[in-house]
Amino acid sequence: MLKEKIKKYILEKESQSTAEGVVLFREEIEFAEQNQLAGESHLVEKDANTRFDDAYIERCDKETENMLKNETSAFLSEPLDYLKKHKNEFIYFESRWFDFVNVDAISLEVDDVFGTYDVMLGLKFQKKYEKQLKEYLNTHLSGEEAKFDLMFSNDDGLWNLNFALNYVEGFREDMTMGESFQLIYHFLFKLVEASEPAR
Repeated sequence: MLKEKIKKYILEKESQSTAEGVVLFREEIEFAEQNQLAGESHLVEKDANTRFDDAYIERCDKETENMLKNETSAFLSEPLDYLKKHKNEFIYFESRWFDFVNVDAISLEVDDVFGTYDVMLGLKFQKKYEKQLKEYLNTHLSGEEAKFDLMFSNDDGLWNLNFALNYVEGFREDMTMGESFQLIYHFLFKLVEASEPAR
């Protein structure tokens, strides 16, 4: 699926291509090169800090789930510990880039008990890939307390996945919101890449 999506994206962008070529980010370029998806296309790496410039961002109240404010991409320069200072809030985040990793939206909040930064999402992946998903999560979430919840919902055909960002390699307490969403995206990209059957 990832292979097809990236190949399709490159072909679409190639047809509307400018002189500079097809602009992508590091994860997609590395994947395209490893899987020889670029063909004759010239791939140009874009600055990772611009990936979520057009993201849809809401700050919401945890208790009521009501939106408090619709934020612009300027909010991504806020420090991640904003959530520790506003424990009653969670961030609801959508981006077209998450389509590559079969995710519609992500919620990020601070756990009231453990103080970890919890990531919650629905992963559109067939039920038969449970073993691969669990193997990746067990291997790549490091730390003694590294836990995740992965449960398949037959109603939605989605994996409900919750994990603490604190246990993802590359996590830093002093990250910005933007850096944390980049790290989440990178982690999910690698999860999908590792869990899909090689074709």
